[in-house]
Amino acid sequence: MAKLVHLPPKFLPQEWAMTNKARYTSAELERSRSERLVAESQRLVHEIEKTTQKSQRDVNKKLEQRQEEIEFWKKELDTKLEETANEIEQLLVFKIRLENALEGCKEPLAIAQQCLIEREKRVGIDLVHDEVERELIKEVEVIQGVMALLQRTLEQTIEQIRLNRSAKYSLEKDIQDKFQALEIDNYCSTLTNNTPDIRYASNSVKIQSNSVNPKEWEDFTNANIVKAEKQRNSAVALRSLIDSILSETADDLSKQCDTVNFALKNHVQETKDAKNKLEVHLAKVMDEISCQEKNIESLKKAIMDKEGPIKVAQTRLETRTLRPNVELCRDPVQYRLINEVNEITVNVERLREALCQAERELKALNRNQLSLEEEIKVKENTLYIGEVICMQMREAISINKF
Repeated sequence: MAKLVHLPPKFLPQEWAMTNKARYTSAELERSRSERLVAESQRLVHEIEKTTQKSQRDVNKKLEQRQEEIEFWKKELDTKLEETANEIEQLLVFKIRLENALEGCKEPLAIAQQCLIEREKRVGIDLVHDEVERELIKEVEVIQGVMALLQRTLEQTIEQIRLNRSAKYSLEKDIQDKFQALEIDNYCSTLTNNTPDIRYASNSVKIQSNSVNPKEWEDFTNANIVKAEKQRNSAVALRSLIDSILSETADDLSKQCDTVNFALKNHVQETKDAKNKLEVHLAKVMDEISCQEKNIESLKKAIMDKEGPIKVAQTRLETRTLRPNVELCRDPVQYRLINEVNEITVNVERLREALCQAERELKALNRNQLSLEEEIKVKENTLYIGEVICMQMREAISINKF
């Protein structure tokens, strides 16, 4: 007898139909959802692709704008750097001019001081505080004042060069930073979705704490440019001032040098005139000495010539005292002889007085001769100091426009 097999329960046709219909409905719903999802996904993909492309285009545009901004400010910095570098070069030229001007003052100062020292070697009445000495002292003061002014201006120029170099360094550093930033942004602008170098950088999406905003970035560069322009303007003004100082000081030194030379030439001429007059008077005194010496000889001879007549008269008187008795008469001869002796005696005395006076005058003339000769030597010494030493030294002074 066959064993009975238990089969699963059978469904009713209605159940089969309803189940199939439910399957159809579920499949349709699932397909619809899937179709919607596919459509939504495609729309989302397309939208995100458009957004991504738009974002990339926007980033590329902003990169381009940023490059243009950097290029603009870099050009501004380059221009200002070139101006600053040129100004530094010009200031260095003016610095050399100031140094040469300072060096050029040393010789005139040494000569003026040496002239004062040499003029102290004048002797006698010629050691006078004259116009030449006053002008020489003034010249020393003028040169020392000019040197002090030039030294202060030189120090100011050195400081201005330092400030300009500081501004130049800031410009160069800013340009270097912008050059590197430009290279980086240029590289970034070349990157595409197919570039081999692109990679994930998980820690890159951040704002660095030491970063600045665009306004601060622009202000920083503008401050460097303003600083450089300020120092350049200061340098231009300083160069104008130096030009004026060098011109005016050269004129002052030249005028004072001419004044001293003029006073020195006048003094030399006055000294020569005085020496010539002394020599004329010396010649006259020498002539007068010769005349006086002849006069003394003449007086001495005249006195000697009176010895004979007085001896004759006195001998006659003495001899006539030997007349005998009544012949010893006070006759006219006796009175005349007595008068003759007295007359000759008085005249000889007068001659002796004239001789004494002539001898005193001769001594005075000799003293005057010595005095004149000494004074002429004094003038010769003064002329040697003024004409030979001082004027020749001053010929070496060369004051040109610095």
